[in-house]
Amino acid sequence: MVNNTLSSYAASTTTIAPIEPTKSADVPLLWKVASQPAWLVFAAAVFLVSVPVFIEAPLVRSLPWLSLSLTLGWVWLSFKLMSRPSTYVWGDLLLGFSWSWLAGSIYWGWLRWEPLWHLPVESIGLPFALWCLSRNWGKIGNWFYLGSLLGTVLTDVYFYLVDLIPYWRQIMQVESTADVAPILQSAVVQVQTPWGQAWALILAIALLTVGILPLAKKQRHWYAFSGAVLSTILVDCLFWLAAVLA
Repeated sequence: MVNNTLSSYAASTTTIAPIEPTKSADVPLLWKVASQPAWLVFAAAVFLVSVPVFIEAPLVRSLPWLSLSLTLGWVWLSFKLMSRPSTYVWGDLLLGFSWSWLAGSIYWGWLRWEPLWHLPVESIGLPFALWCLSRNWGKIGNWFYLGSLLGTVLTDVYFYLVDLIPYWRQIMQVESTADVAPILQSAVVQVQTPWGQAWALILAIALLTVGILPLAKKQRHWYAFSGAVLSTILVDCLFWLAAVLA
């Protein structure tokens, strides 16, 4: 039954054909680049990693069941979009996003007090993604999910290497917002040590390398992967800035 469902939504994700140059001389170069389908996928991937974090985070803490149930809405919408050739790409991407949303709802809703559970929960969609990719189905969404997961893995590795896990646990246990600021300030001090700065640089270079190299392949699923990986740097920087200003 699953195979029948997937086959009904099969679509090509082959290399993007070059777009014919426009004859209009007054079209800005920036718009020409931004209007390429691949770059739209890249921009959408960045949006789906960075912006929903700030929507899901407060929602899942106060209404975890609502956040969890929204996963069904994302899945329904993704298959709805995939049923039409003109919107298939966006449905494919949204399906991969659904796995990230599901994992975030489960972990931050009920398990956020224990960092050790973070990566196992975030990997909840990994078997499905690998199974789909082995059948060459849903490449855009599944590569987006893998890129998002990779960014999460490297961020968590940094937390372990720099010994930020104790601060994670403390923040999850406090009730008052005023109590969070001193913990964040202590964590910032830990990050600003030579050890913390060195590993931040190493992992940032790793993310940039893994995120930029696939762009040369000019395929939509690689652009989705790169957008998810590179936006991890953006999200991490925003959280670091919030900690510094706390």
